[in-house]
This record gives sequence, structure tokens and C-alpha cells, in this order.
Amino acid sequence: MVMCKGFPIVLVLLSLSECRRARDPGLQYSGGETTVFVTSSLAFSSPAANLDVDKMPAFTFGNRVFNTNWVTAPSSTKNFDGLGPFFNRVSCSSCHLLDGRGQPPETPKDTMDSMLVRVSLPGESEVGGPRPHPIYGDQINDRAILGVKPEGRITVRYVEIAGNYPDGKHYDLRRPVYSFRLNYGDAPGILFSPRVAPAIHGLGLLEAIPEAAILAIARLQASSGIQGKPNYVFNALTGGKSLGRFGWKANVPTLRQQNAGAALGDIGLTSEIFPRENITAIQKDNKALASVAGLGGDSVDLKTEFLDDLTFYTQTLGVPARRNHKDPEIRKGEQIFSQIGCSGCHVPTFETGEHPAGIKEVSHQVVHPYTDLLLHDMGSDLADGRPDFQASGSEWRTPPLWGIGLVEAVNRHTTLLHDGRARNLEEAILWHGGQAARAREAFKNMSEKERTLLLRFLKSL
Repeated sequence: MVMCKGFPIVLVLLSLSECRRARDPGLQYSGGETTVFVTSSLAFSSPAANLDVDKMPAFTFGNRVFNTNWVTAPSSTKNFDGLGPFFNRVSCSSCHLLDGRGQPPETPKDTMDSMLVRVSLPGESEVGGPRPHPIYGDQINDRAILGVKPEGRITVRYVEIAGNYPDGKHYDLRRPVYSFRLNYGDAPGILFSPRVAPAIHGLGLLEAIPEAAILAIARLQASSGIQGKPNYVFNALTGGKSLGRFGWKANVPTLRQQNAGAALGDIGLTSEIFPRENITAIQKDNKALASVAGLGGDSVDLKTEFLDDLTFYTQTLGVPARRNHKDPEIRKGEQIFSQIGCSGCHVPTFETGEHPAGIKEVSHQVVHPYTDLLLHDMGSDLADGRPDFQASGSEWRTPPLWGIGLVEAVNRHTTLLHDGRARNLEEAILWHGGQAARAREAFKNMSEKERTLLLRFLKSL
């Protein structure tokens, strides 16, 4: 590990012939040469700044696939039919509005418009992941096509928790409480995990970080007591196990699998990777569902070329630039971030290697994502109690922080964490526990001025 402008950069020498040092354009370039200088509602939606003009048609059509509302088959819109029979939303962008972050319902009357709830039973599936529920599979679909009952509805209410900093300043947290109304039978013993849709910029860069660099961080953390760990998960493209990088528990290894899995689970679209309809064996016995169980016939809903461009789109979205990085107060907040241990998990800087699909725009870039892509125990308060491959019920992947200060500009809210319980950055820090408890306590024991400086730094990312 070497130091560059005060930040650690992980350098991995793949071989003497492949080794190269990427040019570091500066700390404001969060995504290296993919960085875009946009601070409006389009901050997460711009193509990588270095995207080759010849690749723009694939990016543009991928954007269309991402934003198109799918309809029930058969229809006159054959390229975009195949919705359901169960689904959560009708398009990718319905949850990832403007390629940004979703939010939870505010009251029990509100629907889950940009979040979902994963479910399972204790034990493992045949590929080592969560064991699907025999009726409801691995997530609750709260919408369905005409003539079919949705799987159910989940509502949320919040319990307020009052607290005080040692300096006397007051704060409030909110703890979510969920209620289930299921339409295909009760589900005793069900494990569940609410998940808000994350922002999707910079994913191709994360996919290009060498596995060896991530494992090197894990070894370094083990020696310092943080103990982050990789999640090795089922790779649907190879049939084996691969390092998980995506999802709240790092339970997906590639963007292609992530996109195909979301298409099936969230919209009900079959693909070459997941060709079976999202209906369980028990649900097929239902008369209303029996007639739609074979909706896809011998073809799949999401064409392979559509999946290709959708994946390319998610791999080549630009990362918004960091703002005001030379401001003395923001630099002080940055120092505090490092001093109290936040950078131990939210690792500031990596150098990407060669992207697995050879996408040169995201290859060999010095980037500042503020993540280690590893699992960390975040304590009982944030635990969902639902294991996911090697992730325990209290372990979560460190989320990237790049762009976090622009969520409000893009999505008109500031809710954070996997279930959106934190209403702002301050609350998100206060919910940290487990391996992050020491950093949380350091934050609580700061002066109000120091807390403000740290929050200003985070908002600059």
C-alpha cells in the first residue's frame, strides 16, 4: 500500500506485463476520468465523461431499457412486454429514480415505492444462499398483473428514540416496525430484510477493482481489529462461487447477474440467466396463477441484447465530482473522518484493474469510492437476522459514499442506511454499532463544531 495525497491507494501487480499506474487526476475526480461535474438532479444520470462516442448508442439504449415501463404480455409492444405476474415496480427507474436512491414509506398509509422486502426461511438454498420461502420465494411482490392478487403488502411505522450527546445537544432516531398482510397464506418463521434501492452510479468502477485489492484490505483490517470479510456467493454465469460486490450484503458478484436478478425479482422479467417465471410451485396451484405460469413460453421477456445494453449502461454511468475539496473546514472534517476510524471501512481510494468485460473507460482508474466492498458486523440495532451466503444477520457491505452529498439534489430526500431509517447523515452515523461502535462513540463525544465539520466533509463527496 502506498500513499497519494494523504489517501491510501491499493496497488495490485497482476503481472509485470499487465502492471501500470493509472494517472491520478486529483481528489475532486471521485470516479477518475469517468467523473462528471454535474450537481443538478442529473448528477447520477450522466454517461462517464470519458465514454467513447462510438459506445453512446449502447449507453442510450441501455438507458431506455432502464427507464421503460414494462406491460403485461401479450401486447402490441412486444419488445417490452412480459411484466409479472408478480412485481414490485414496472421499470428499473421506478425504484432508482434518476439513477438515484430510493426511500422508505413515511407512514403506514404509504406504499413501498422504491424499496422491497427480501424473505427466506432459516437454512440455505441449494447454492448456499438464503433458503426461499415455499410460498413467497425470496422477496414479497406487492403488485401483480390484472386478475392476480399481489403476494401481499408490507407497511412500516416508526418508533421515536430520544437521545443526547455528552455536550447536552438533543437528537432523535427512528426505529422502523413492519407489519405484513399476505394473500397466499401465513408465513410463520419467515426471515425478512427491508432494502431501499441504492444509487447506481460508479458500479462499473467497483466491478473493475481487482479482487486481490479487496482481499488485501481485509487482511489489513484483520490486523487492526476491524475484521471485514468478503462474501463469496453463487455466480449464475459460471455456476461456481465468486466474490460478491453488489447489493446491501454483497450477495451478487456481477452487474449482469444483478440486472437479470432485479429484472426477475422486481419486474417479473425472465432472461437467459433466469429463464423461469417468478412463481413458486405452491402459487402455481392457484387457479388465477395457473393460466399465467407459462406466460413466457419458450422465449424470455428481457432479450439478451437488451440485457447487454442495460448492463453496459449501469457499468458506464459517471460519478459526480467531489465539491469544495480545498475548503479548509472540509479538509478538517476529512481529517476527523480518518482520525476516528471511518476510513478503515469506508476506504477512500482504489485503483481499478482491467474491467472483466474489457471496458476501457472504467479500467485503470484512480477512484475515491469510500468503500471496501467487504462485510462488517454493524451490531444488533441494524441487524435483520437474515443470513445471505456468508453474511450473517448483522453484517452489511460497506456502502460507497461517493455522491452521498447529492442525494437530496437528485432524489429530494436524505434518508440513508439499508432500510432508510436514518433521515440524514447524522442519524446514519448514530445508528452505527458493532465494529463501527468505536467510531460512533468518538463522533458522539466530539464538540458540536467537530461534528459539523465531519458532516460537511461527507456532504462534499
